[in-house]
Amino acid sequence: MSSSFLQFDQTGNPAEVLQLRERVLTPLSGHEVRVRMRYAPVNPADLNFIEGTYGRAAHPPCIPGHEGCGEVEEVGEAVVSLAKGDVVIPLLGTGCWTQHLTAPEHHFAKLPPQIDRVQASMLRINPVTAWALLKHYTDLEPGSWVAQNAANSGVGRALIQLAHHFGLRTLNFVRRPELIDELKTLGADAVVLDNDEGVVEAKKIIGNEPVKLATNAVGGDSAIHLMDVLSSEGILVTYGAMSRRSLKVPNKFLIFKNLQLHGLWITKWFENASTPELRDVLDPLTALIEKGDLVTAVDQIVPLADFKQAITRAQEGSRHGKVILDLACP
Repeated sequence: MSSSFLQFDQTGNPAEVLQLRERVLTPLSGHEVRVRMRYAPVNPADLNFIEGTYGRAAHPPCIPGHEGCGEVEEVGEAVVSLAKGDVVIPLLGTGCWTQHLTAPEHHFAKLPPQIDRVQASMLRINPVTAWALLKHYTDLEPGSWVAQNAANSGVGRALIQLAHHFGLRTLNFVRRPELIDELKTLGADAVVLDNDEGVVEAKKIIGNEPVKLATNAVGGDSAIHLMDVLSSEGILVTYGAMSRRSLKVPNKFLIFKNLQLHGLWITKWFENASTPELRDVLDPLTALIEKGDLVTAVDQIVPLADFKQAITRAQEGSRHGKVILDLACP
């Protein structure tokens, strides 16, 4: 039996270096599990990995894809935690852009059978990142303000929904005015433009209330805007660098505000997390997805064979959600 997958033999422009390949599936042994992958999103981290600009170097030939969802098709004779037909997401961190994925059973997390496969394919990165941002750095009382930039990103939208679920209020910086009403409909409490005027407006909205946490996915001046609205002793967590500009911290924010600076790379968290720690995050997020309280927007679902179309669309700034590879459609 053969199976299709995407591979790059050298780093570079994803639309140019990615190739659709075929391979023959080999028999399983021991604790190995073979998953028939259904869907996988095209994330910025995937494109950076193929380009050779990700935080972890690629060593081609590589199969990209940091996350996805599928069903167990076959298990080795020693497998105890999974069975044929189980819905799973891979925890490997790469290799998901393939019709069949084979790995030891502990590299998969089992999900409820009725969960939406497309939404499940996007569970591992953005929702988990948003959860970690809200839960792992400080205790926030209900009603607390959380500030963020790139509020229309995948993480930003997940953070808005999770914060609303936790009873927190979000102050959201965006670059385009047409996003303001859209994010408010999603549950954002305040949305302002990511410029100096937006900072002034944000301070008026907040008044004298504290802002203990801000999340930064942009860097450059946008990060400075977040530091400006943070309260004394506030925490800035950087998890992305969309502007490709360095994080620069004005002296006044360290001297007079004593701000705390942290970084989050969710890939490293997954590598270090124990099984109970993983379930403590994945289980409640899964429950929210099932209830429709956590929804990731989808722009297009594209057959695997049309991967170049998917890559091109994923690189465009006018998208209305994630581009999804339909791995079951050759």
